[in-house]
Amino acid sequence: MPFISDRFPKVTVATTMGTITLPDDYAGRWFVLFSHPADFTPVCTTEFVAFEKMKPQFQQLNTELIGLSVEQVFSHIKWVEWIREKLHVNISFPIIADELGHVAKQLGMIHPTKGTRTVRSVYIVDHEGTIRLMLTYPESVGRNIYEIVRAVKALQTADAYEAAMPANWPHNELVGDRLIMPPPRTIQQAAERLNKAKKGEMSCFDWWFCTKGT
Repeated sequence: MPFISDRFPKVTVATTMGTITLPDDYAGRWFVLFSHPADFTPVCTTEFVAFEKMKPQFQQLNTELIGLSVEQVFSHIKWVEWIREKLHVNISFPIIADELGHVAKQLGMIHPTKGTRTVRSVYIVDHEGTIRLMLTYPESVGRNIYEIVRAVKALQTADAYEAAMPANWPHNELVGDRLIMPPPRTIQQAAERLNKAKKGEMSCFDWWFCTKGT
């Protein structure tokens, strides 16, 4: 099973939109791969509708969506048709038909107590094919899609500014939308930060807790 900072394992899979190879076919783009327990289930249906409705926000972040479950492609196609006909939402991202469960097992999406059904796993993979974040929800709890969008944006912002993100960013209770600077590596750097904070050149609670704007 891969972990954060590992390269996403190369796999070629059948989807509702044809065969794709991950992560190669998404080079230069981020993608969110998420598994669901089964087609034609209520919680999964609400998740797919929510992902589709928020797809424009993911696309603004150069991020694509990919679903997955241990089922055949015809089941995915029929379910997508049902969602379009009954809920008037067109699912426009591919769904992997991992009918033998090979990919799900490789990625740790199947837990021993759940038989062959996948739990609600989420992999956020960057434009270089590196796994940046992993989430796992049980069958009984639908995912918060807003949080997944926020996580992608936070990861990309952290990369761009070489900083860390506070809790609930960009609405942190202490520092608002400011970013947390990496800790100093020497006594001299710590002293420099305190001096700059006293002069109003940066915001610090202490030398080890300084923030900057974007």
